[in-house]
Amino acid sequence: MGQHPTHPSSDPDTTIRVIGAGLPRTGTLSLTHALAHLLEGPVYHGGTQLTLGPTSRILTWTAILSDLPSPRNPPLLAAIATETAGYAAITDTPGAQLVPELLALYPSAIVICTVRDPDAWVRSMAALDSLSRERWWVRWVLWPVPVLRHFSRYNDVLLGGRWGDIYCDGEKEGEPYGRHVWDRHIEWLKEVVPEEKLFFFDVRDGWGPLCGVLGIEVPDGIVFPRENDGKKVEEFVGRMVWRGVWRWVGILGLVGGMAWGIW
Repeated sequence: MGQHPTHPSSDPDTTIRVIGAGLPRTGTLSLTHALAHLLEGPVYHGGTQLTLGPTSRILTWTAILSDLPSPRNPPLLAAIATETAGYAAITDTPGAQLVPELLALYPSAIVICTVRDPDAWVRSMAALDSLSRERWWVRWVLWPVPVLRHFSRYNDVLLGGRWGDIYCDGEKEGEPYGRHVWDRHIEWLKEVVPEEKLFFFDVRDGWGPLCGVLGIEVPDGIVFPRENDGKKVEEFVGRMVWRGVWRWVGILGLVGGMAWGIW
């Protein structure tokens, strides 16, 4: 994920032109940086905005995901519109699972789904799933860290709601990151997006195909951004765990000092 969240443009004409519908760990961060350059506007990368933005943002998305499934729910669409206003594109989850709602708000936008080798994606997501399942203590370590103390709730709402509805036939106990998820995601996009608006893009192919879709000339002398989504996530989690540990040290030290004083 990115190092910093982006902020909406002050230009009133800036609006969502591209909906990045790729699943996590498919090069969504590379696409984000590429689109920011090509569209000359801020791009809303879900993972970055959620984890590095203000607490209100993750709470807002949790509330939005809790109000699904209706794509025509006016209050729901209004909340998504408010959150995405001033951005030229949106990428990553949860936007990739809200394509019908985003198209209802931005009917002139196109949808670009980043892809990679499906089996490699399954292995990558299995490692992430293992991290969250086996290291159950992480959520407790992160509790003192603003924003991230709410991430478990957000993730539970996502997996138990729209994610499960799309990929697991509503079965909350279904495997959340198996090959069926990849296959179903592609199938689902073809169901909800008009054929002329849906494009698939492998970031390894660089500027050419992406610029072709957008009708923009290939940038001269600029290297296509290459970001390792998985590595960025692991580095971020590591930093946040240490931050949580040190905050717990401070909390326990304060409590211990108070107890000593009372004693």
